[in-house]
Amino acid sequence: MTSVSGDRGAGERSHYARHVPPPTPVRHPDGFRDRVSAALAEFVDDQAALLAELGEDGAELVAAARASTSGGKRLRAAFCYWGHRAVAGAEHPSADDESALVRAASALELLHASALVHDDLMDSSDTRRGRPATHKAFEARHRERGWPGEAAQYGAAAAILLGDLLLSWSDELLRRCGLGHDVVGEALRYFDLTRSEVITGQFLDVSVQARGAGDVEQAMRVLRYKSAKYSVERPLHVGAALAGADPTVIAALSDFGLPLGEAFQLRDDLLGVYGDPEVTGKPAGDDLTEGKRTVLVALALDRAPAADAELLDRALGTPLTASQVAELRGVIDDSGAHAEVERVIDDLTGQALGALDRAPVTTTARSALRDLAAAATQRAI
Repeated sequence: MTSVSGDRGAGERSHYARHVPPPTPVRHPDGFRDRVSAALAEFVDDQAALLAELGEDGAELVAAARASTSGGKRLRAAFCYWGHRAVAGAEHPSADDESALVRAASALELLHASALVHDDLMDSSDTRRGRPATHKAFEARHRERGWPGEAAQYGAAAAILLGDLLLSWSDELLRRCGLGHDVVGEALRYFDLTRSEVITGQFLDVSVQARGAGDVEQAMRVLRYKSAKYSVERPLHVGAALAGADPTVIAALSDFGLPLGEAFQLRDDLLGVYGDPEVTGKPAGDDLTEGKRTVLVALALDRAPAADAELLDRALGTPLTASQVAELRGVIDDSGAHAEVERVIDDLTGQALGALDRAPVTTTARSALRDLAAAATQRAI
């Protein structure tokens, strides 16, 4: 029987519920999420002005960029911000430094938006946050205007180009955030690595889906490089590097951020099967319909009786009715995979918080990072 241990030292494990109370609102600086949104809007406005000569088509791509960067919890920006405060520790930084830090943190949200646009296209997703996915929106626009050629191809091309544009912008925003060139240069080392990891991790995911088979170890590798590292660990590194962190602090932030990022993505995998569409903005059981061979699915295929495993394997990546989704959820539950993933989320989060308790970071940042851990891993099913 395969298990997921998240092993980084069994002595460090402890149940999440022993460490973190029920989720509470994350303590950000006043209006942090709004300030990230404002920084992104200002940046997109500047880009719109620069691209105005491209006419209506350019304006439509910029409008799609604006839509892609709106909403969300801004967790990646928050981890970047508190990675900086973990080292810098200034309770009242200057207004200019604070604004520059918010812009730098916002670069992570542009990277995230780029990944989502490309991910939706590769997964053939219809929706994102309750709205049509980018490729679907441009495909519909092509049809509505009665243009010749393939509407789906136009939508795919638009999504590829929008994702590329957002990726380019993420680098530009970090470089132009307003902090010193020396610290920005050091942060860019981690940011460059982040982009390489998430793109290669996405290809690992595509390859696993293409083979139509994948074990738990492969699924964990995809999870780590496609999502976990760029969601928590690398944003912490970028923020800490902007504050001049030494290698000891960077390593300590990895000990906290990597297991927490894995727990975050495992929670996301559960939401992809069990999530409420009103909350997730995705259809019920969307990961099953898209054929995603997540850790949850890999565990279920390994542990379920042969007939149930065959049913689940055959159903992955096919259109599913509500009753079929419910049946597949039952297979996953009966296999013990659902309970195992919940256990691993608890284990990983407890391990992360133990590392945070030992990390050489400021008291204020430690408290804020504990709140962020709750926000990242205790999202409602």
